[in-house]
Amino acid sequence: MKWLNKFMTGRYGGDQLSVVLTFLALFLTLVARFANIPVLIYIGYIPLVISIYRTFSKDINKRRMENYKFTTFMSPIYSWFKRTERKAKDFKTHKYIKCSNCGTNLRVPKKKGKIMVTCPKCKEKFEQRT
Repeated sequence: MKWLNKFMTGRYGGDQLSVVLTFLALFLTLVARFANIPVLIYIGYIPLVISIYRTFSKDINKRRMENYKFTTFMSPIYSWFKRTERKAKDFKTHKYIKCSNCGTNLRVPKKKGKIMVTCPKCKEKFEQRT
């Protein structure tokens, strides 16, 4: 195992972009196998080769910038999934409403009748049925 540590010294290693590229290669290969499209198998090797190249690259700053750009691109998508997950988990106990003034999403408890809601962003007060 010491030889692997010595070999990887000064190399970039894995990151989020490499993991996504590897899963993309796996997905394309599986689709190609089930759909019987041989060309797609070879296309599926491209993201795998790029992922391996990035993992063993010694140009750490360039790989770090590539991963940074990828994560900033994926951040809104990741945030949407997290919001949706939180809403799905809270759907029995809470209701999500929008502020009538600024449009901010607010979380209020369910089954409390009419309550006064104060938006934390714009301080607008309004009555809402839960």
